[in-house]
Amino acid sequence: MSIEHFVEEIQVLGRDLVDRVKALIHEGNVNRIIIKDDKGQTFVEIPVTVAAVGALAAPVLAAIGALSALVAKFKIVVERSEPKPTAQPESAQAQSKAP
Repeated sequence: MSIEHFVEEIQVLGRDLVDRVKALIHEGNVNRIIIKDDKGQTFVEIPVTVAAVGALAAPVLAAIGALSALVAKFKIVVERSEPKPTAQPESAQAQSKAP
């Protein structure tokens, strides 16, 4: 089974930034979160595998909370990895559907 990597961009307001980042950290398929302002300047890059550890996530979220007070709009760039679905040969599909 191979892994598929893709990037997603999410626009959020400053007041919603911390909650959205918390939700992304708790998802299992997120590798990295990059927070940028509306002009594209990167404020912080978070490797989620490190941030998922509770003791490390708290200071990161506190820093993000401070950032959200300074800027009204943010772009969150989310790097994800998911397993690619493997295609079954037609004969295997037919056998699995047979009663």
